[in-house]
Amino acid sequence: MEWKLPLIQLKDISFGYPNCGLVLSGVSLEVNKGDRIALLGGNGAGKTTLFHIMLGLIPPVSGSINIFGKRCVREKDFQEPRRKIGLLFQDPDDQLFSPSVIEDVSFGPLNLGMPRKEALEISRQCLERLGIAHLERRVPYELSGGEKKLVALASVIAMKPRILLLDEPMAGLENRAVERFLSVIQDEDFDAFIIITHLPHLIEHMVNRTLLLKDGRLRPQPSC
Repeated sequence: MEWKLPLIQLKDISFGYPNCGLVLSGVSLEVNKGDRIALLGGNGAGKTTLFHIMLGLIPPVSGSINIFGKRCVREKDFQEPRRKIGLLFQDPDDQLFSPSVIEDVSFGPLNLGMPRKEALEISRQCLERLGIAHLERRVPYELSGGEKKLVALASVIAMKPRILLLDEPMAGLENRAVERFLSVIQDEDFDAFIIITHLPHLIEHMVNRTLLLKDGRLRPQPSC
């Protein structure tokens, strides 16, 4: 049966850090199947914070979160949605922790219960598609910043998420790596994705919604 409810629904989300006032003030957002969203905003506008609230990594001061039609309040409520939503952190060092690239990329599929042989096969396919198969046996912390970004992306895609949340994924990538990244994102069959970016011109052909987070509020934009 076709899914008709919003995949993610945020209502009147507010959040503030100590001694900083409100970063988010009554933010509401619906993410529906087929949405390809660019999320824009200045440094410190709260874009990353919004991602973390979506996944229950930090709790809002007020407001409600519904994911796949279910209200999410406590930590246990977010556990199942996190298996279907891939978050690419802005800093890949927050995401890579294994002794080799292939172990990092296969960690997620293995954690989802996939047999090791299948997890390794899918992981190698992801590395190949991103043009970094030669890094399979490398130690992640020895890689360049751009290489780490691509490995982190491979680790997210290998889990076959329904939704992608991408936090500045193209920052620090060379032109060829950006092309590979965009190609993979376009080819994958995601239900929806949101990309935080300061380079909206690179993805204007990929998105169908553009939102600006400013002064704690989300505002639709006519185009990238």
